[in-house]
Amino acid sequence: GARADAAAPHFRMTLPQVAKLRVLYADTDQMGVVNNVVYLRWFEVGRAEWLRQHGRPYKELEALGHMLPVVEAHLRYREPARYDDIVEVHGAPSEVKAASLKFFDQLWRERDGALLCEGWTTHACISPEGKVKRLPEELLTLFRS
Repeated sequence: GARADAAAPHFRMTLPQVAKLRVLYADTDQMGVVNNVVYLRWFEVGRAEWLRQHGRPYKELEALGHMLPVVEAHLRYREPARYDDIVEVHGAPSEVKAASLKFFDQLWRERDGALLCEGWTTHACISPEGKVKRLPEELLTLFRS
């Protein structure tokens, strides 16, 4: 859902909620906050759940020979997530091109609606042999929907 602009989000877009997770103790560092690398894993959860909710689990795409590795990532950390917080993962594809796409993500703390992190990952479409290839028409349509 839409959120108040209290944290002045940089990307200013409303993204659908695709997952909800609880912060594990193992995800926190000595300062008691979630380690920065964990956010990339949560972005992956968002992508996987978005695909699953749209009827095309990532495992199925790979079985059809369409790999979507991350080739670039950008994260902006806004507020720290802490142990036991419930994090809402919001995400959707954007900037879909012939052989690549960006996936935008926002992570919100459920308790107070704080924007924790936002960013995107860029994905190339490659064959199982690692060669760049065009996204099939069906996936172009899916990602642009």
